[in-house]
Amino acid sequence: MSNYLRELFSDEKIVQRVKERMPDLFQLAEADSSRDGKLGMEVGSVRERIIIALLIYKFGEENVKTDIPITKTDVDVMLFNDPVSIKTISGDLSGVKLIWTVDSKKALEFSQSYFPVTDLLLVNINWGAVSSFYYFPKESQVRVFKKLGTKKYLKLPKKGTNPRGVEITKEALELLAIDKDIMLIDINWERREVKYNIYGRWVELWGK
Repeated sequence: MSNYLRELFSDEKIVQRVKERMPDLFQLAEADSSRDGKLGMEVGSVRERIIIALLIYKFGEENVKTDIPITKTDVDVMLFNDPVSIKTISGDLSGVKLIWTVDSKKALEFSQSYFPVTDLLLVNINWGAVSSFYYFPKESQVRVFKKLGTKKYLKLPKKGTNPRGVEITKEALELLAIDKDIMLIDINWERREVKYNIYGRWVELWGK
């Protein structure tokens, strides 16, 4: 369990800033990742960078390592040498991907060897409603994983369909959300008028 992440979620100034700024920043992420009114897959990476930027803002760039090997599928950032996974989902609390793959064999192999090994930061985006930014410690994940077992904790793609990866089941996420050690920040996901030109910064850089 990371004392640093617990500090992040108990820092009143950070909590207030998350409540006020995260909807605006995620709205910008959507604007930056949309084409012809459709949201692109890259929005997940942009949201992830926003969360990493929050960690840098709180703890300093020297304590946040972002150059993680692509082979480390379960690690998105190192905070004071502790591995952290970052996930974002829209709508209800479901559909959190642990691994993206179009190979059903790899998905099965992943599920057979999976065990929670990192702390998890999860943002549940729900425009027009209230949902949460969660900190799920590794210990909480292990507790729920042992309680449910692999088959109830992980959801594999159905055979004969286009597989998109392995997910944490809705049942597991709902148990995680009420575990005794988790922390959360409730956020009112209200869209506001945000003036933003997705090409502006690049035009500015060309002019320098």
